[in-house]
Amino acid sequence: MDTDALAISGLNAFYGESHVLHNLSFNLKKGQVLGLLGRNGAGKTTCISAIMGLVKVKAARVELFGQSIAGMSPESISLNGVGLVPQGRRIFPSLTVYENLTVAARRGLSQQGPGWGLEQVYATFPRLSERRRQLAGSLSGGEQQMLAICRALMTNPRLILFDEPSEGLAPQIVAEVATVLKQLRNSGLSIILVEQNIKLALDIADEVVVLNTGYVAHAGDANSLRSNDRLVEQLLGVY
Repeated sequence: MDTDALAISGLNAFYGESHVLHNLSFNLKKGQVLGLLGRNGAGKTTCISAIMGLVKVKAARVELFGQSIAGMSPESISLNGVGLVPQGRRIFPSLTVYENLTVAARRGLSQQGPGWGLEQVYATFPRLSERRRQLAGSLSGGEQQMLAICRALMTNPRLILFDEPSEGLAPQIVAEVATVLKQLRNSGLSIILVEQNIKLALDIADEVVVLNTGYVAHAGDANSLRSNDRLVEQLLGVY
């Protein structure tokens, strides 16, 4: 039986005295996409931050491919194979595209084959190759999002966390991001996808977890939501 890519049980997270995540439990199977959904303020980004070690957690079991990462520093969690595409992109605007990519580059823990390097990134994203000497801060929003994705891929992660990758992008660029996410899913990469674009998330995800004020309100197969408009409206208020 394959080990889950990520197993979370009893995850509680706090900002100061404010209890924001309450006993979250869910699993992500190896090579699958889990859509982490919910209204604004539901706790999605906090959950991503907790997985990355950016928020202190209590009474939690967090295992990456069977290894506990609870309590590790963000640097250690990253070195163990977790990549992050953060909300707002957070590229280095004063560095070139090339420098943004190479500063993150490293070989994966269990890498087979060439993995993700400059050659693979440029072949997949020719636009970044054309702009490799350009300052990242001068790129369009869509190009910056592609750069943020590629920077995470250059770490050759086993699990990658996407926090609102379609936020603020034009529909054509959202379609490009969706294509990239599908390619990564088909490559066997394990993914957690936080998205406000519900149709995008449900089109890509295998499993779905819906958060509501820091609690798990729903967990199950993505098909159960994809084919049930009424349930989507009930849980998320949109469709």
